[in-house]
Amino acid sequence: MSTRTTVADRPGRTGKGTARRPAAAGLRITYLIGQLDRIVSRRLSEALSQHGLTLPQYTALSVLRARGRASNAQLAERSFITPQSANVVVKTMAANGWVTREHDPANRRIVLLSLTPTGEALLDDCNAQADRIERAMLEETGHEAAQSLQGLLHACVRNLRAT
Repeated sequence: MSTRTTVADRPGRTGKGTARRPAAAGLRITYLIGQLDRIVSRRLSEALSQHGLTLPQYTALSVLRARGRASNAQLAERSFITPQSANVVVKTMAANGWVTREHDPANRRIVLLSLTPTGEALLDDCNAQADRIERAMLEETGHEAAQSLQGLLHACVRNLRAT
C-alpha cells in the first residue's frame, strides 16, 4: 500500500471529476494579510517613487496631515518605523520642503513637525495614486463589501493593539 499523496488528495487540488475548492479556502487569514501587505507595499512604493517619495515618507506625511503636528517620536510610532529611521525620514522631508520643524512651546527640547503647502500638494498627488491601487484591489467587491472589509480590518487592529 502506498502512502504517497496524489494531486486529488491534497487540499485545493482536484483529480478527475472532483470539485475544486477556492484556492484561498485553506489559507490562514494571517498569511493572506501578510501577502496583501507585501503586494500593496510594492505597488505603493512603485507609484510613490514616481513622485520621489518612499513608503515611510508617504506614511509620515499622512500621519502629519491626520494629526496636524507631531514630534519625531510620535511620527515614528504612528508610521511603523524606528525613531532612528524617523530621523532620516524627517531630515529628507525637511530638506525637500515637505515639512517644517518648530520647537514645542511647552517643551523646547521637543521639535514639532508640520506639513508645508508643498507637502500637502505632494500628499494629495500620492493619495490619488493610493486611491487607484485601492480601487484595483477592491475591483470585484461592491461598496458594502469594501466598507465591511474596512470595518473588519479596523476591528482587527484595535483587538491586537489592546492585547
